Amino acid sequence: MSRPQVSVLIDTYNHERFIEQAVRSVLDQDFPTDAMEVIVVDDGSTDRTPEVVRGFEPRVRLIHKPNGGQASAFNAGIPETRGEFVAFLDGDDWWAKTKLRTVLKAFATDPNVAAVGHGFFEVSEDGRRVETFMPAETCRFHLSSTGAARIASLGRVLLGTWITVRRSVLDRIGPIPTRLVYCADNPILTLALALGGAVIINQPLGYYRRHSANLFLTGLDTVKKMRRKCEMLDIELEYLPPKLGQFGVAPEVITTFFEQDRIESDRLRLQLEGGSRWKTFQTEMRDFKASYRRPSPSYFLFKCLVATATLLVPPRQFYRIRDWYGRKNLARFRKWFASEEPTVSPALFQRRPVEDSRSDEAART
Repeated sequence: MSRPQVSVLIDTYNHERFIEQAVRSVLDQDFPTDAMEVIVVDDGSTDRTPEVVRGFEPRVRLIHKPNGGQASAFNAGIPETRGEFVAFLDGDDWWAKTKLRTVLKAFATDPNVAAVGHGFFEVSEDGRRVETFMPAETCRFHLSSTGAARIASLGRVLLGTWITVRRSVLDRIGPIPTRLVYCADNPILTLALALGGAVIINQPLGYYRRHSANLFLTGLDTVKKMRRKCEMLDIELEYLPPKLGQFGVAPEVITTFFEQDRIESDRLRLQLEGGSRWKTFQTEMRDFKASYRRPSPSYFLFKCLVATATLLVPPRQFYRIRDWYGRKNLARFRKWFASEEPTVSPALFQRRPVEDSRSDEAART
């Protein structure tokens, strides 16, 4: 059997309602069917997910395994792929029709790049498009400097769950720590940045679905989800910095790339476990220094007031107030009297609301 050009690896768990759309979006690609293979790894679903997938055989190969989380699904599926490139897709998301053709063209244009990502639509549970997120223009992420690390750290969601990676790069990355029951794409995309970088296409070629069973972006509104997120961050921060060092990334670049992750981990722990007000003050000042440069005097005064608040109230109460501030979008009033210059220009990435549409015509360019 001839080797396919690209292997599509779909990981799924209890996606009975969504898996058919995910698989069909792959099979309906405007890409030669004899140039790709499709592998679905079912991570021990307890619903009808395997039955739905079997309806696509023999065009789709199903691998069924005991439930162990996303990393274990990747570790089971990646060795089974035969393509020069491996394109990842979660079983509750789907692709635009031109996804594979556009991504493979990017690889052909830049033969040294390790991975390719792209913009995406964020959609509701029923498939209604809510927002689009993509770079202002096609760009390349890498880890050659602290400035590049800041940009890559902020924009890495554009690689996310639909990253396409050279199989040779995946071989160098090796197995993913199985403790990463979700967010297992983070090690792949992060290490790919050290092994050739990533091109990010300024087209929305994927659809990311928010729904009630989503493990990551459904809002950390419960203690259980917050603890799980904190645990996943801790695993990544333990595993990835040394691995990047092995691949030759400079220590200061590694520190810069993971700064926001460490801040988020500290914030979650302060919310979950409490802690000293001084620790809250230090965490918020680290975020201020990492996020902004040359703030106006009025904005600096505003941040001083925020810092004072961290010393006046317990950490859990402070973060409840901070979350309320964010939910009410009160930052819009701050802009009347204060201005700031983010370390990474917001013009690099564009998040915009979109009108409801069930078609992917906007992605067909």
